[in-house]
Amino acid sequence: MENQNENIARQWFDAFNNHDLERLLSLYDDNAIHFSPKLRLRKPESDGFVKGKAALHDWWEDAFTRLPQLHYRVTSLTANGQRVFMEYVRSVPGEADMAVAEVLEIKNGKITASRVYHG
Repeated sequence: MENQNENIARQWFDAFNNHDLERLLSLYDDNAIHFSPKLRLRKPESDGFVKGKAALHDWWEDAFTRLPQLHYRVTSLTANGQRVFMEYVRSVPGEADMAVAEVLEIKNGKITASRVYHG
């Protein structure tokens, strides 16, 4: 199970870094919930949460449009049977690099929840 979940995380990074929105969304359960402090800043009414694939689509489409050179560099992946803890560096030209940790909760081969933490 750990290897399957680590593989999902690697697919996630590949899809994200190629801004392949459809492939990224295919990794998620239809009712997935995502939390991000950046979302809380950009859309305070959300309290930082995105719920469901349609909302995830809109959130990432906006990010990829605003930040066409947004890139994540993996520094560590730790997987078990239920989740993957991912550490990476967020890079955008003109901004300081940011250390990020993210947890993907995985059930039946799909991401059901994710939480982002910025360093």
